[in-house]
Amino acid sequence: MGDVAMTAPLLRAFAHQYPEVKLTVCSKPGWEPLFQEVPNIHFFPVDTKGKHRGFIGILRWFWDIKKMHPTHVADLHEVVRSKIFRSLANLTGIRTAYTPKARKEKKQLTLLQHKTLHPLTPIIERHQQTFHKLGFVVNWKHAIAPARLLPKKVQATVQNFPKPWIGIAPFAQYATKVYPTILMQEVLEQLSNKTQGTIFLFGGGAKETAQLQQMATAPNIQVVAGKFTLTEELGLISNLQVMLSMDSANGHLAAIYGVPVVTLWGATHPYLGFTPFQQPLENSLLPNREQYPFLPTSVYGKKQVPGYENAMHTIAPEEVVAKILGLSTS
Repeated sequence: MGDVAMTAPLLRAFAHQYPEVKLTVCSKPGWEPLFQEVPNIHFFPVDTKGKHRGFIGILRWFWDIKKMHPTHVADLHEVVRSKIFRSLANLTGIRTAYTPKARKEKKQLTLLQHKTLHPLTPIIERHQQTFHKLGFVVNWKHAIAPARLLPKKVQATVQNFPKPWIGIAPFAQYATKVYPTILMQEVLEQLSNKTQGTIFLFGGGAKETAQLQQMATAPNIQVVAGKFTLTEELGLISNLQVMLSMDSANGHLAAIYGVPVVTLWGATHPYLGFTPFQQPLENSLLPNREQYPFLPTSVYGKKQVPGYENAMHTIAPEEVVAKILGLSTS
């Protein structure tokens, strides 16, 4: 979901700036709530496990889109499936552009050696350049956040919980990006004692929900994982005062609504270009590079480097709590 969430601010800005253009977003079923209230965005679900699986499935997908008479194709993913789709579009005379992965630059930044870090172009800006190649100059002033509406079910559940509302999403796809459970528990204990508000825990699936239930040791800590649909969960996220996230999707979802996001980084790094939209660098809390000088060691967190398993232990719970409290009351 993170990849899709990172495109949302740009696609919404495009749609507002070019209301006469019909924009069809092709992605996995389920992500439609990210775009559903924008009139000129049409969501096309790509069923990669069914109808659109394999090469024949890609052909079906392309011909379904071809019936809509597209004039441009922007490939914001650049994987095998989207490359084939893009090639088919080229062969039929459709103008195309794609966002390069910048693999060489990312590899240089994650070499296991002492290095001078420099920020790469953020992915959202590289997507912006892709639209520029197609003749559409997208201005960020049109990146209007969606309305912060609480769906009825969410409102009925949370309306009596005191504010500020603090969201915490303690999980990520890879272990190298997850703040240690024992330290996250300290963060929760300190926050629950210091805030007058409510802490909402976000996650997905039975395993994560069970873990969150164990973390919720105070009355003002509420587990919302598994209780709401994506649309409902987005409604709650949009009404948070601050979100604490790993280098993962929830931070990007909160950023769509302009919610301040505190991001904890492990093996990855904000300079790789995946910080949540329009979030200042000071909201990124990082491990101690004097102790772990080879960081970042991975682009997406998949690679575990021996000796670096405890890098996130150098991010003090007190630092995390202070940052959250500062943003929740500002």
